[in-house]
Formats: sequence, C-alpha cells, structure tokens
Amino acid sequence: MKTLLKLQSLKSLWIPKSSCRLFHKQPKLLAPELFSQDESIKQGEQQVPEYFNFASDVLDKWSQMEKDGKRSSNPAFWWVNGRGNEVRWSFEELGFHSRKVANVLSDICGLHKGDRVMLILPRIPEWWLVNVACMRTGISLVLGTSQLTAKDISYRLQACKAKCIITNDMLASAVDAVASDCQFLKTKLIVSEGRRDGWLNFNELYKAQPADHICVKTKIQDPMVIYFTSGTTGSPKMAEHSQGSLGFRPVISERYWLDLTPEDMMWCLSDTGWIVASLGSVLDPWVFGSCVFVHSLPRAESTTILNTLSRFPITTIFGAPTLFRMLVQHDLTSYKFMSLQHCVSGGEPLNPEVMEQWKRTTGLTICEIYGQTETGIICSVFKGMKIKPGSMGKTAPLYDVQIIDENANVLPPGQEGEIAIRIKPKRPLGLFSKYIDNPEKTASSECGNFFITGDRGTMDEEGYFWFLGRSDDVINSSGYRIGPSEVENALIEHPAVAESAAVSSPDPLRGEVVKAFVVLSPAFSSCDLEKLTLELQEHVKKVTAPYKYPRKMEFVQQLPKTNTGKIKRNELRNKEWGRM
Repeated sequence: MKTLLKLQSLKSLWIPKSSCRLFHKQPKLLAPELFSQDESIKQGEQQVPEYFNFASDVLDKWSQMEKDGKRSSNPAFWWVNGRGNEVRWSFEELGFHSRKVANVLSDICGLHKGDRVMLILPRIPEWWLVNVACMRTGISLVLGTSQLTAKDISYRLQACKAKCIITNDMLASAVDAVASDCQFLKTKLIVSEGRRDGWLNFNELYKAQPADHICVKTKIQDPMVIYFTSGTTGSPKMAEHSQGSLGFRPVISERYWLDLTPEDMMWCLSDTGWIVASLGSVLDPWVFGSCVFVHSLPRAESTTILNTLSRFPITTIFGAPTLFRMLVQHDLTSYKFMSLQHCVSGGEPLNPEVMEQWKRTTGLTICEIYGQTETGIICSVFKGMKIKPGSMGKTAPLYDVQIIDENANVLPPGQEGEIAIRIKPKRPLGLFSKYIDNPEKTASSECGNFFITGDRGTMDEEGYFWFLGRSDDVINSSGYRIGPSEVENALIEHPAVAESAAVSSPDPLRGEVVKAFVVLSPAFSSCDLEKLTLELQEHVKKVTAPYKYPRKMEFVQQLPKTNTGKIKRNELRNKEWGRM
C-alpha cells in the first residue's frame, strides 16, 4: 500500500474473511502504523484504533512526507474553472488554509466539537477547506446540494439542528427567507466577494485568522458527516457517518475501487451534496496521497469534460452512467486522453452497450461500483478483474454482502433476492451509524443478521453481483419479474435510443406491463414514431427474453433525474399509476 500511513506498532490489519472469499485476488496484509497498540480496539477480524482523525492522521502525515522530500511534486488539490483561474495546493498548503478556516469556525463562530454545520456550496475550493476544517474541530458536517430550495433548506436546518450554515450568494436569499424558523441556527457564513446584512463574510474572516490550530482528538465512533437521503416515502432521512466509517475505512480497505498512487490525479464529477463527493473527492484519493482534481463545471457539458480530460493529466475519472452515456454521443476519436487510465461509474447500472462504445473508442474499460449513502461502496469491479458486462462486481473489503430472502435466509447463486450486508455478530466498519432521530427507520433497515439495502439482485457462482432494481422498481407482469435495467440495456443497443427508463404501467389483463420512456438520438428525432415503436419492441424481443419487451412506449425530450444523475423511475412510475 503506497501511502504515508506507516503508524507505530499497531498489529497488522486484515480484510475480513467474508470479503476475502469473493475478492478477485488474495488481499494483502495491511500494516498501517498510525496508532499505538494501546489505542486500538478490535472489531471482529478488523483491528481499529480508539482514536482517529482524518486531518491529523492522514493529511498532516502527507504534509510531513512532503517536507521530508518523500512525496512527489504532484499537487494535493488542483481546481480550475474553465475561464483561466486555477488553484493548486500541496498537502502543506491544504493544512495551512484549513487551519485558518478551523479558527473561523471555532473562534469566530463559537462552534465546538459535536456541533453541526450545514455546508451548501458548488465545486469551489472553499468546500474542500470547510470539509477539512470540520475534521480538525470535530464539528459534524451536514452536506447539501446547491439545487436545494428554501423549503428544502428549512427542513434540513430544523431537522439537523445546525448552529451554522455556510453558502454563497446564490442561496443566501433562500436561507434568509427561512432562517427565522430555524431556532438552532446562530451563524450564517457567506462565501462572497461582497457583504450581506446578517451574514459573516467567510473570505474576510479567513484572511484575518492565524494558521495555528491544534486538531481535536476524535474517537473512531464520533460523528463526522451527515447526509440527507431520500426514501420511497416520507421526508429525507439523516444518515450519520463516523470518523471510522468514512475516514478510517479507506485506510484499511486497500485499493479496491480506485487503486491510486501519489502520482495519480482523481476527478470525481459528483455533486458536492452527496457521499460520492466525500469518497471520490476527499477521503479515498487523499489516503493514497493522490491529487484531487476539480472543475467548477456549473453545467455538465460534454465538450468541456472531454477537453478537460485531454488537457489535464487526469489518471482516474468517476461519473454516473449518465455521464458516459452523454460522452459516447460524441466523436471520441477526435480527443486524446493522454493520462487517463481508470474509469469508474456508479449510482445505477451502466448499459453494456455504452461500456462497449467507450472501450472501442478510448481503449479504456469502465469499472462499475455499487453502494448507498448508508454503506459507501460495497461492491466494485476492481482494476484488473475480469469484466462481466452488466455486473457491479464483487464484494468490497470490510463487507460480507449476500442475497437473502424475506426471512433473512442466504440464497444460493442465481436466485433473486434482497442485496444485504451482514451486520451481526459485528457491524462492519464502513456502515453508517444510524438514521438520526429516527430509531424506527434504523430498526426497519435491519432483518435478522443483515442490513437491507432495499435493492434486489443476484449473485453468480463466481461471486459477481447483478443489480435488478430497487425493491419497488422491479416489474411484475403476469407473474414474470422484470428488472428495468434489463429492458433499458436492450433498448440502448438500438441506434435510435440515446437513453431510456423502464417502469411498470397498469394493465387490465396482466396487472402491470413494462413501459419504456425513450429519449431519441438526434439522427432519429424526425422519424415515424409509430413505426419506430414497433421496431424497438421487436428489437427488445430479439435481444432479451420476449416477455420483457415494453408493451407501452413514450418518447420524451429528457428523463427526470436526481442531482447525482440517477433516473427518477419512481416519478415516472407514479405518473403511470396516477399517484402524482
């Protein structure tokens, strides 16, 4: 493991045997030396420290490695905005700036360890500084996407009891509209060149602060970040992650989805409100001493992304399937990705056809990952692993993932069931702590010895997992269970289809049937839609089992999506069933 994490006399850390069974190669014995033996505690076959802080135990160690000349000159952070502005920081500079921000939070805002700060910023350097500053102060970070409305912000501020909010000019008025209803909110920080009544100016305060700050001591179980995650019913829930589940997890789980080195540069295109941004833009790359690359990218424009990949020495990219579907619509042969070596996709299944197109034109394989807000990444296609198109790979280290039935019985390979994580007798380190203030939801997410993801899938004889859909996404037509991705993968192979979503639709004879919402490729936008419908239906019958073909079809300009690029099948399904 090529990291600075050489700790002192802590006994070697092993990946759990349950993960080793499905790992594509025998995992190495990991021997980080960050912690003394008397600080460590055991968790099943994992041995973890009692105390851990990502800022002091990882970032500051890399900073010291730079000072000692033991790390390359690769930046730790590289931000561009596409208009000529750039920010490059070494780990030492990252430490300098983040300590100043830590002083803003603790000395100016009066925040203490355990308090909560809501952070709603786009992809600007201050987002990363606040992330690290909260680690240094032990403050719980509550993340939100910049697309939140005033109503969304009000609900979140009241639910999480945040004492401070940090945002920019774009959302300041929305915060002001609801601030009087948020009784716990004491301080508003604005990242802006100008001043605003009732707000403290982040930039001015930052400049005035000293760069000396002593990092607080945090326990492995102490809260670190809170994410709001939507379910099928009710308001978004607060999923709490700890210093261990977020920060220490990548220290001991090896290179299972990124396989980075200090010479690498990682570009994660996730929105800053989601856990993938924490994993792909903060924690996992920095554990390996890699450079985190960021483009402000206010809009996901294909040409901007392709030009960025061609211009900068980015070695690894992560994006939702929507990103790759969008990119393959372009003539990729006119771009040269001189440094790109590893491509990762997650959030929902990637169509095999898109994967083949990308491979054919770039020579690069797209590796799929699977996970949730509550779990982080629990399955992935590791670099070098045999690719099975449509599969989301094998179990990630630290987890024992199984397919179970409704009674929590483990099902044999090939049988469909719930994707679940074994949590007893020991809860795996990477799993979230709880749904805050919602013990009922926390309890309902467990069944027997397992945490239930709410997704359905299968596992084959070699330990590869296959995603079928959310438990409420699976279509049951005349007793046949149909996963939406199966239909969508078939449709995308037809040149007329740029993107599609399959959902259930009511039918008087079959109860429900498959309906496909289709976005056409530009070249087919003016064709005879009635004739094309029949052609696509026959195409699906030929590509997959005939009973899966969409008996209904609707052509649309675009599909409804979340901020992370996931298709909102529930919205389409509710429309079909008259539940809007």
